[in-house]
Amino acid sequence: MNRQSIGQDPGNLRGRPVYVVDGVRTPFLKARGKPGPFRASDLSLAASRALLMRLALAPDVVDQVVLGCVSSGPDESNIARILALRLGCGENVPAWTVQRNCASGMQALESAALDIATGRSELVLAGGTESMSHHPIMLNELMVAWLGMWNQAGTLGSRGRALMKLRMQHFKPVVALLRGLTDPVVGLSMGQTAEELAERFGIDREAMDAFAMRSHHRLAQAREQDYFGEIEPLYDSNGHVYEHDDGLRPDSSMESLAGLRPVFDRPVGRVTAGNSAQVSDGAAMLLLASEQALRQFDLPVLGRIVDSQWAGLDPAQMGLGPVHAMAPIMHRHALDSDDIDVWEINEAFAAQVLACRLAWQSDEFCRDVLGQEKAFAPIDETRLNRDGGGISLGHPVGASGARITLHALKAMQRGGNRRAMASLCIGGGQGGALLLEGAHEGVAA
Repeated sequence: MNRQSIGQDPGNLRGRPVYVVDGVRTPFLKARGKPGPFRASDLSLAASRALLMRLALAPDVVDQVVLGCVSSGPDESNIARILALRLGCGENVPAWTVQRNCASGMQALESAALDIATGRSELVLAGGTESMSHHPIMLNELMVAWLGMWNQAGTLGSRGRALMKLRMQHFKPVVALLRGLTDPVVGLSMGQTAEELAERFGIDREAMDAFAMRSHHRLAQAREQDYFGEIEPLYDSNGHVYEHDDGLRPDSSMESLAGLRPVFDRPVGRVTAGNSAQVSDGAAMLLLASEQALRQFDLPVLGRIVDSQWAGLDPAQMGLGPVHAMAPIMHRHALDSDDIDVWEINEAFAAQVLACRLAWQSDEFCRDVLGQEKAFAPIDETRLNRDGGGISLGHPVGASGARITLHALKAMQRGGNRRAMASLCIGGGQGGALLLEGAHEGVAA
């Protein structure tokens, strides 16, 4: 039986209940080939400040700050601490940064939840941020070695000889974003792992493009219906206002998507820029509390974090991570698919989410890979990412885990729902999931 098999873990959040008070996120801004107007710390600061202002809370009342980020800038080392100090939490409030690739924001939430559940904290500000447009461009090793030689050259002659050794290949940059989106163990980009899943599960280009088109149309409809109350505007130093996720293409059609060329497996591949998540900048921050903190500060309740799970799998199949992470939670709580009212599975790629749905309802996969007797019931398509996802609104990798958690809670609040599942695949071959409960389900402030 697989080591991640069902029933071996009594649950990861045993102890005191962990409540989500509220959350705020920034608009997700598409990276457009140059550094965007905001760095990662700017984004998390904007979201955190708006959240605390909503709640009329002083920053120094939180016990700690936990922030997920994959690649902060050189001036943002331990970006959580920078956020805490810029926010005004004071020098006595500790802060720490977590990194679990695409699930960094979710890891921050779970880390905060564990500290509350075990009594180490009462009130924690947690979430994720990423400014992918600011991911660094680095020197290659040839240039780094040459610079070392240059620094050691103590005479005019030795520096002249060093200059004579410079070649064009010394100037080839290392694009950190592209390298970060490639798994160094299996040698595949994240898009190539999506191609692997499309082949394994027989997912054709038309199905992937239809999923992508639906993501854009759902986001457009949700925006029209004002379903994104968690978004607070951003203001840059030039006075420009950013109110919405700016990667939305409401006019997406099967014809326009079909015209895009494959990106990762040319010329025969199926994964395109149109059916993949957008590279973007953004942040999402949530306030987590114990029951004691709810009473002390007279706080509202958005919902509760009930359980969590992390799973490992073949990095070449990393897109199936949500299946591996969600299944143990479902079994611990004796749930089937229809017991979950709101599903948020991060849209890294259309092929990846579609593969998760197919694996979830496959007796063969669930038996041979997950070690369970039978498959789960199919996930109701109308309950899955019903307001769009990473394909239409963007995937700032450090923030997405916090975003899908926050939006699942907001969607439950809007619909009066009982349970939600938030899950992501994680580069490197992992999956993460949180089981959430609506505020009306036994949650008392």
